[in-house]
Amino acid sequence: MNAIKERILGAITVMNNSDAEKVWDFMVNNLHPRSWDDIEEVTPDDWDLKMLDDMDNNPDCHEFISQEELLKELGLVPSLTES
Repeated sequence: MNAIKERILGAITVMNNSDAEKVWDFMVNNLHPRSWDDIEEVTPDDWDLKMLDDMDNNPDCHEFISQEELLKELGLVPSLTES
């Protein structure tokens, strides 16, 4: 969280409910909500096209392991066979 957000959060934390409601009303009425429609659509470049092609055609992109297996491989959880 950056300094501005921390200052806003701190100010809201100490203000009374009436003032907090005014801030909320300001936010709802003056700040634009974000949605998926706000995201700019761009044409995929060569790298993106390669990744999309790999997803469809590279058999390695269709192999998955469980979270437990991944954690064991990364050494973050002791294996059940270790004593």
